[in-house]
Amino acid sequence: MDQQFDLVVIGSGSGNPIADKRFADWKVAIVEKGVGPFGSFGGTCLNVGCIPTKMFVHTADTARAPEHGAALGVDLELRGVDWPAVRDRIFGRIDPLAAGGERYRATGRENVTLYRGRARFTGERRLVVDTADGPVTITADQVVVAVGSRPDIPDTPGLDQALGYHTSDTVMRMDRLPRHLTILGSGFVATEMAHVFSSLGVEISVIARSELLLRHEDMDVARRFTELARDRWDVRLNRKLLSAARQGDKLLLDLEGPAGAELLETDELLVATGRRPNSDLVDAAAGGLALHPDGRVVVDERQATSVPGVWALGDVSSPWQLKHVANHEARVVQHNLLHPDDLRASDHRYVPHAVFSSPRIASVGLTEQEAQAAGRAYVTAIREYSGIAYGWAMEDTTSFAKVLADPATGELLGAHIIGPEAPALIQPLIQAMSFGLDARSMARGQYWIHPAMPEVVENALLDLPLD
Repeated sequence: MDQQFDLVVIGSGSGNPIADKRFADWKVAIVEKGVGPFGSFGGTCLNVGCIPTKMFVHTADTARAPEHGAALGVDLELRGVDWPAVRDRIFGRIDPLAAGGERYRATGRENVTLYRGRARFTGERRLVVDTADGPVTITADQVVVAVGSRPDIPDTPGLDQALGYHTSDTVMRMDRLPRHLTILGSGFVATEMAHVFSSLGVEISVIARSELLLRHEDMDVARRFTELARDRWDVRLNRKLLSAARQGDKLLLDLEGPAGAELLETDELLVATGRRPNSDLVDAAAGGLALHPDGRVVVDERQATSVPGVWALGDVSSPWQLKHVANHEARVVQHNLLHPDDLRASDHRYVPHAVFSSPRIASVGLTEQEAQAAGRAYVTAIREYSGIAYGWAMEDTTSFAKVLADPATGELLGAHIIGPEAPALIQPLIQAMSFGLDARSMARGQYWIHPAMPEVVENALLDLPLD
């Protein structure tokens, strides 16, 4: 017999908090596709994404302190890295959180039923869940699709047979640090993991198909980051991985580059070439959901799909694969479920992001290249960290803040920072853009603590050649 619910939430990441106490009189089902060897309740961010990676990044920053000490006249030494201790400290905190969240949903409220297993649409608002006890058919008045994304693996000959390549799902759980790690990719995951493992003493090679790392950043930022990365890692740009093969304990990678064929021998391979939405895993098309060519579920500004009563949020539908975007969209869906006569739209005007590599990067709004392509009138200014007092204190000669604004009104169009604490430094600019504060008012309408790092933002704003 079909199980009928008022609400079904598929996915236990950003969709999980939707069913709070305000849904106490709703009959609710939450479906999580499986726990795996380490647990997956809580979604990508908690288990294999934002939170563990940033805990590793903080450890990596600490390990790199001796490199920075020399420029300040401080003699520091890194004597070693206890990888199991590093790894187990991080997952010793995360794994109990995932397990506790699952226990709460299984036993916390009488109106909520937790299904463990993969959910598949078989019709509009109709699903089959493959549980350990067999398939269960469930239907609902409202369905929230919040099943996220997964690493996208290129179709490279020999890669599946190479046995042991890693993705972001597995690389942080390795038994031991390799001598040499090769990373295929040039984006967020690739550059953050390169920073983590190189700081812990691993030799790093990065294989990128493009001519720059982080090529979607503002060009000034991408160029600076790539220059600095090449000083730390073996960065191979304009390369294509043709095939992979395992020979004993080594992986042999056949590359094609500007100078022809190359053979790279490595201990471990991390594939970080992007992520794909999990719409196929839930057979979204069978549920009548319209899809973008890349597999994302089509939603409108209210997060509603093409099927009445079905909503989607996060990586499965969003072009921004960012936890703060998924959380925002979840709040919009939650409101719209509770208030069908007062629907809200998601606000995607100024979506910021950060890259927690070394150096840090943070960005919001238009890049200069996007402004040019859109034919948007703009002016820009760059202020180096070395131009402020705290930059002198750090002996920083490579970091900068860049801002773009409308030359007539001073409206902020974009901001891009590369350097220490970039994600924190950009927040006032996000606030200014979100609430309509122009560049001159922001720069002169408040005190800026001296001599603190935000002065780099203040001076970049003042450097803008506004009318």
